[in-house]
Parts: sequence; structure tokens; C-alpha cells
Amino acid sequence: MRPLLRLLAPLLLWLASVAPAQAAVTITFWSHELGNSFPHTFFSLRGVADAGGPPVDSYFGFTARSVSPALLFGSVAGRLDRPTPGYVSGSDAQFSVVMTDAQYADILALIAGWSEDTGDSRYDLGTRNCIHFVKEAASRLGLTGLDHPRLMRKPRSYLKAVAAANVGRVTLIGRHGKDHLATLPPIEAPAQPAGTISITSSSDS
Repeated sequence: MRPLLRLLAPLLLWLASVAPAQAAVTITFWSHELGNSFPHTFFSLRGVADAGGPPVDSYFGFTARSVSPALLFGSVAGRLDRPTPGYVSGSDAQFSVVMTDAQYADILALIAGWSEDTGDSRYDLGTRNCIHFVKEAASRLGLTGLDHPRLMRKPRSYLKAVAAANVGRVTLIGRHGKDHLATLPPIEAPAQPAGTISITSSSDS
């Protein structure tokens, strides 16, 4: 038995190194083709914080509170947007990052900072639109190559440029939303939740 264990040990160690973390929140960046529905880019948070707590499965984007000609002339009222399951299914998952709890907390702070209830929800088509929102999220994750002035109104192209600049630091997806969602396993909460980081699931909103 001992010789067998010695042979299996390297394999077990390798499997442990490549297996996904049992408790971590993954942020996924999504794009939606331009049209009359908003936002055109957003991110999802899915998983369980390493410190414990309830499972998370939520979506966040940023958009103008109303669409009008005023968008062309400066800042207007904005709001956080919670894309519906149907909207997500019709979008494209571009890439993801498994976050540390510190990064997860920073993303929650970003959401609060852009919320009309707890922060600055000013929307500006040129300087503070949906792409700027996901750009700030990517910045807080430590991703680089985020400045693409010509792409700040081209969500899909912007996310692809960021992914290309962070090869090895992000997990490329490049899959239609419905197909990607079908690959996601159920989220299992830890047996003994102990953390304090939490957020309302999109299914409860």
C-alpha cells in the first residue's frame, strides 16, 4: 500500500493545485450587443466568500436613469442596473477572475459608491458610462491595460482588449450567455458559515 501511496501522492497534489477553490467569489465580465436595452456591459458575482457567508449570484451594471437627448450634452442621473436572467442569457460572457475576499469587498464598495442610494450615481456618456463602471471593477482587481479611449463606447471590443492585455490573469470564456450559464455548477455554501461579507442574490431582487 505504501508504494502505491507514494506513486499517487504527486497526482493528488497536482489535482489539488488545479481544482477550483471550494469557497471563492468569481467575477465575470459580460457584454451585450448595442441596442435599446441597457446596460451594454456588466459583471456578475458568483460563489461564496472564503471567509464564509451566504452564496452570491448577482449581476450589476450601470446606466442612465432615463434615455433622452440630454445624454448628449453632459451628466444626467444614473442608476445601478440589475440585469434579469433573460437579459444575461442573451449577453456574452467574456472573461472571469476568481477573487480574494479583499477584492470581493472592494467590488462591493465600488457598487455602493455608484449606487443612487449610497454613492454618486451621476452618468456621463463620455466619462462615466457602463464601460467606465466595469473598467473601475477591473482596476480594483489589479488588471492592467485598461485604457482604450477609442473603445469606451464599444463594450465587447473593450472587454476583449482587456482580456488580451491580461492573459494568464483572467480566465477567457468567450461564450454566449445561455451556453455559459448551462455550464455553471450549483453554488454550495460552506458547512459552517463564519464570514460577514454578504450581498443579496439577484434571485431575491
